[in-house]
Amino acid sequence: MGLSAALQAADGKLTDQVHDPGNALHRLLPSHDDVSSPCLRYIDWYGDTVFNRLQMKDFLREWAGLRKRATTSEERALIDGITGLAERCRDEPHLYLRFIGD
Repeated sequence: MGLSAALQAADGKLTDQVHDPGNALHRLLPSHDDVSSPCLRYIDWYGDTVFNRLQMKDFLREWAGLRKRATTSEERALIDGITGLAERCRDEPHLYLRFIGD
C-alpha cells in the first residue's frame, strides 16, 4: 500500500481521502535531501506528514511541478485528486492536508 492523502478537520476527522495503491508518489516525490523542494521533500513515506492552510500556497506551487513529472493517466489522476484536497485546505478554515505513510 502506498501513501494516502487526506483532508482532516481540526477535530481529527478525515473528511476526504485519496489513495495511492500503486506507489506512484514514491516515484514522483523528490528525495528527502533535495534542497530545491521546500515542502514535498518532507513528506514521510512511512509516517504521517501534516500541512496547514498557511502552507498551501507554497505546497500547491511545488505540487504543480510534480504533475509535470506524471507520465500515466493514473499518476495524473492521483496528482489531480490531491490537488483538490490541497485547494480545499487552502480555501476552507480548520482543515489540514495529511499524508499517511505505509
